Amino acid sequence: MNEMKLNVLICSGCDIGKKLDIEKLKGIAEREFKGEVSISSELCNSPELLRNVHGNVVIAACSPREKQANFSVENDSILERVNLREGIIWSHQSNEAMQSMAEDYLRMGINSVMRKSLATLIDEEISKDILVIGGGITGITAALEAAKANYNVFLVEKEGKLGGKVAEYGRILPVKSPYRDTVDASSFINERIARLKEDSRIKTFLSSSIGSISGQPGMFDVQIKSPSSEAIIRVGSIIVATGWKPYDASKIKKYKYGLNPDIITTLELEKLLKDGNSFANQKTFAFVLCAGQRDDQNLPYCSSVCCAASLKEALQIRERVRDSKVFIFYKDMRALGVYEEFYKKAQEDSGIFLAKADVDEISWNDGEPGMELKLNGGFLDFGTDIRVDKVVLATGMISSEFGMYNVKEEHPENGPLSYSHLNPYKLSDGATATSGEHILNLRYRQGPELPTLMDGFPDSHYVCFPYESRRTGIFAAGTARSPSNVATCEIDAKGAALKAIQTVELADRGLIIGPPKVGEEDHLTISLQRCTQCRRCTEECPFGAIDEDAKTFPLYNPLRCRDCGICMGACPVQAISFKQYSVDILHSMIKSIKIPEEDDKLRIVVFACENDAYPALDIASRERMKYSEEVRIIPVRCLGSVNSVLVADSLSEGIDGLLFLGCKYGSDYQCHFVRGSELESQRLKALKETLDNLALEPERLRIEQIELSDWSKVGNIIDGFVESVRKFGPNPFRGL
Repeated sequence: MNEMKLNVLICSGCDIGKKLDIEKLKGIAEREFKGEVSISSELCNSPELLRNVHGNVVIAACSPREKQANFSVENDSILERVNLREGIIWSHQSNEAMQSMAEDYLRMGINSVMRKSLATLIDEEISKDILVIGGGITGITAALEAAKANYNVFLVEKEGKLGGKVAEYGRILPVKSPYRDTVDASSFINERIARLKEDSRIKTFLSSSIGSISGQPGMFDVQIKSPSSEAIIRVGSIIVATGWKPYDASKIKKYKYGLNPDIITTLELEKLLKDGNSFANQKTFAFVLCAGQRDDQNLPYCSSVCCAASLKEALQIRERVRDSKVFIFYKDMRALGVYEEFYKKAQEDSGIFLAKADVDEISWNDGEPGMELKLNGGFLDFGTDIRVDKVVLATGMISSEFGMYNVKEEHPENGPLSYSHLNPYKLSDGATATSGEHILNLRYRQGPELPTLMDGFPDSHYVCFPYESRRTGIFAAGTARSPSNVATCEIDAKGAALKAIQTVELADRGLIIGPPKVGEEDHLTISLQRCTQCRRCTEECPFGAIDEDAKTFPLYNPLRCRDCGICMGACPVQAISFKQYSVDILHSMIKSIKIPEEDDKLRIVVFACENDAYPALDIASRERMKYSEEVRIIPVRCLGSVNSVLVADSLSEGIDGLLFLGCKYGSDYQCHFVRGSELESQRLKALKETLDNLALEPERLRIEQIELSDWSKVGNIIDGFVESVRKFGPNPFRGL
């Protein structure tokens, strides 16, 4: 326990004082813990109380998710919030039961705060320079934006010139209102390249690649390989703007790409248009949209930009070959975002025919010009044939990270995949753990590239943190992150530049960089004396924060860490803890719970993820939805942080059942820490076998997946678990 003074501030407002015996709570804090207690009927509007307290501060009032600005404390103090309002009086009815809950929660909060210690900030020399990998429109924009904010930028491009794929186009989609007219690609990209070359804060490496990246945010050491030299630089954050590759059209067997020179892809058509090709004697063209896309046998996703790009190319063909006819066959026409007016422009062209139809087959007679397309589905479900001179396949966009060896968990050297939410793509030919194409060459224990869990695109939490990757301080942007058009790439690049700047500034202050814990300052400690070198922490950290030293002991990189605590949950000998979150702290909270003496009353512990499950409980309470007073809620950073020893301790203390409320996992996971809930579910399976050996019913443990939108169900889920435990009766170890 720390030796700091204990201050307990209790709010009696919001009907808390009407439903609870505040004086009794005050007595517990004073007699049992020697705390100094203050009571206010409007604590959130009593700043003078907070100004006068230092040390351990316990605020017993509303949910810790409420009024956080009102209840902030000085840096030399440690704060603990006790949820009397949402957690008790708004979600329960019996005054006697509510009083018992309040006393338990107050003891839990006090025991927790007294075992915490002040966080230690990371004090290292930090680089605020930014590395951009990729010299296309995304990389150029990101570099310009970061330099505009007065940060030095290193830009690395593997080709001998800047511009990326935009430099290969003749025209690009509209980039400004009213979004009807295409833009000359050369003028567009060259103007940006000129600005980049003039900016003294940007240093460009052409015909160069990344030899290796080691370290952590603020301290990334990067080896840049150029044809005749090699450079080592230190940067604070990294933007990956390495672009996209077209899907291999030859894999779409029914379209016979490669067997007829007049069956081409949209990217090949772009080159023909840029080079001024007149399409001699070719008058009829057919675009096959979603070629190989939204197709489980090829690409399961929509690339989102192919429709508008095909409309652009169709209009260019109509300008180039005035008496031409262009057919566009689509599954669904998607003029996303601002491109509705551009879609209308194509519709207004009498030479462009748009139809919802599937192209089932392409055939031709050798030696004869033209091809025949067999159509079905959509508006043409009667079946028909169309004869054209040229077929253009709108194949999909895949990330430059697609098909690379990235992390060990996705490409294990032997055995099956560890987690059901992984959906890795097959490695490209020649790509193995030690060879094949690489971009970043990270010197991370978990692997050399960004994890790619979303259809081959880098991923962290696609809903809540779309700009993040699972490598803290490294941000994918543009088409490397998601299929995008040029305008979207520019927006994406600006967002990535802002994230990169935020990273170096937070690193400079020694704070947590990655969401959802951005700005916090709690870093873990590892007791190497207790460590058994099992390596579970290095394997299970979702963000690669822990490497291994030469003796295979864990090597912590604090500025890669996101404070989820999954490593703490993984460690079998409890060698890992945080200053303000540990197995000991959680254990002290469990021990604070008073076990009922009556056999007809249960005591259930609910570990609730603070990202979805705990907020869902708060929402339910605001709606005055009730749940069993026999439960005690313990919020946790991530369900994956709950160590198995806590389950054994809970049962040995007489707790009758444990319910784990965590984020949704699986292929469409919602876990803010990627796999915490799934890891905990695996641990519980092993624990249930242990319970069976101890003659305890495995059903006393249950894990439920809770999304924020499940707030209306969470009370019933808790009540259902309580009733299922009631069938078995009290824990037979109660009182031993």
